[in-house]
Amino acid sequence: MTFKQVNIHKAAGPDGLPGRVLRACADQLAGVFTDIFNMSLIESVIPTCFKQTIIIPVPKNTKATCLNDYRPVALTSIAMKCFESLVMAHINTIIPETLDPPQFAYRPNRSTDDAISIALHTALSHLDKRNTYVRMQFIDYSNWILDFLTVRPQVVRVGGKTSATLILNTGAPQGCVLSPLLCSLFTHDCMARHDSNTIIKFADDKTVVGLITDNDETAYREEVRDLAGWCLNNLSLNVTKTKEVIVDYRKRCT
Repeated sequence: MTFKQVNIHKAAGPDGLPGRVLRACADQLAGVFTDIFNMSLIESVIPTCFKQTIIIPVPKNTKATCLNDYRPVALTSIAMKCFESLVMAHINTIIPETLDPPQFAYRPNRSTDDAISIALHTALSHLDKRNTYVRMQFIDYSNWILDFLTVRPQVVRVGGKTSATLILNTGAPQGCVLSPLLCSLFTHDCMARHDSNTIIKFADDKTVVGLITDNDETAYREEVRDLAGWCLNNLSLNVTKTKEVIVDYRKRCT
């Protein structure tokens, strides 16, 4: 059934298996791949050919001048994506629906608009009170699962040139079905400690909304400090993309 739902227009991954073949031959291939997938789960080992990734750098704008101006597009095995979707469906049955409520990415019926609306509603509701303002900090940043995440061969392809293979052992691999769920599980404990603060998440972006009353920023500053400490768990804080906005209606010109 999973192969019959494959998007035939998706580019094939490094294993060379195109989606149109998997979909057209789903009935013939189902038994073979079922045996492969079951053995993978039993042995907690994923075939290397399913873990390979080809990175295609795509310019974010027409005048790319440095590496940060390129967005890496990952080509991974379509068959492995089908396998991941089966594993994810099982994992979703054993995790609570309340997983990471501040996370607005990777969730059905949620979008960037929802994240922005929550941030604005939280801030504006607080600003209706006397002697208040808001500070917002914007921050950019099982054994089978372990095997899935480690020893992943990756190459970069530009035009007809392909780089040497690099083995990755850290991070959630881009272009994989399971990565968004694993990211949500990993960042679930990034929650606001003080009632006057709210943490809103969208993928790897975080916003700390601090509701300040009577100029007391203690709780907000503690929250930002705690978040910086939380990032020490092998998460790099992108300082160049970290911004702060102060919303203070008391300072409006009259």
